[in-house]
Amino acid sequence: MEEIYIRRSIRKFKEQEVEPEKIDKLLRAAMQAPSAANQQPWEFIVVKNKERLAQIAQTSPYAKLAENSAVTFVLLANDKELKVPTGWEQDMSAAAQNMLLEAVHLGLGGVWLGVATSDVVTENVSRLFHLPDHIRPFALISIGYPDGQHNEFVDRYKADRVHYEIWGQNEKESL
Repeated sequence: MEEIYIRRSIRKFKEQEVEPEKIDKLLRAAMQAPSAANQQPWEFIVVKNKERLAQIAQTSPYAKLAENSAVTFVLLANDKELKVPTGWEQDMSAAAQNMLLEAVHLGLGGVWLGVATSDVVTENVSRLFHLPDHIRPFALISIGYPDGQHNEFVDRYKADRVHYEIWGQNEKESL
């Protein structure tokens, strides 16, 4: 799947709306993610309104670019859906990655902005969206048509990070 290899974090977007059918495909891709015990804890807020995007940009020093996105998805986990309480971040990570890969497939660019990694940002997002206590903010995914940046291959493979059978053994030593 070429999208895995060419996906890059796109932080600059054209002033062009993302079509509703593409937004639907992005959400569907996210919800196809694997999930611990099939708990599917995800909930999403879709934000296209420019004033609201500007508010999102204020939730974190790293979220400034959300203001110029065509759409930003707020990825949330519903505590009431958790069968494996320790698995929600893995579930949400898989959903986020699916969404980012689908964005590339659709000719879009996107960037994952962490929320759950910061108590302050989590609180800012919770407050902005009036989230109930059982809804956990996880991430923001800002998407749009790339402006000047490209999804292109950069080889990140590092053979020295692959171990065979035991730690520190390369493939030739394991044969």
